[in-house]
Amino acid sequence: MISIIAAIDRRNAIGFDNKLLFWLPNDLRRFKALTTGNTIIMGRKTFESLPKGALPNRRNIVLSSNPATQCTGAEVFSSLEAALESCQAEEKVYIIGGASIYQQAMPLADELCLTEIDDTATEADAYFPEVSPTVWKEKSREVHPVDEKHLCSYAFVDYARK
Repeated sequence: MISIIAAIDRRNAIGFDNKLLFWLPNDLRRFKALTTGNTIIMGRKTFESLPKGALPNRRNIVLSSNPATQCTGAEVFSSLEAALESCQAEEKVYIIGGASIYQQAMPLADELCLTEIDDTATEADAYFPEVSPTVWKEKSREVHPVDEKHLCSYAFVDYARK
């Protein structure tokens, strides 16, 4: 099972200068709840953006075209295909970014676990691929209003491949 997990704004923006666009504590909690105990696959820049390095209680896989790349606490593969081949059939895999890894994984993914943010980032340089309604069917939507910890409304939306 291959899942893609991301937080996207109204324009599908996901980041700027290798940082998240919005601080949503509930999104971070959901990310942790879904990915803990599973395998996460990310690009090198996404790994470098993690404040404490490899995420605990998960198998961390980093993709890098540089064979000399080493990431403490993570396995490094040169391609998404090689990384996926290293996974067991029963392993749940989450693709966690960045933009080029999402692009490569879209045709292979079984589901999308998106946080759709009801706002537009002032600056963005990384974008999530289009979620085509001809390919993806919305499975569930959980809407959250603005509150003292979340400065914009958002929804947890899960999609399944048609």
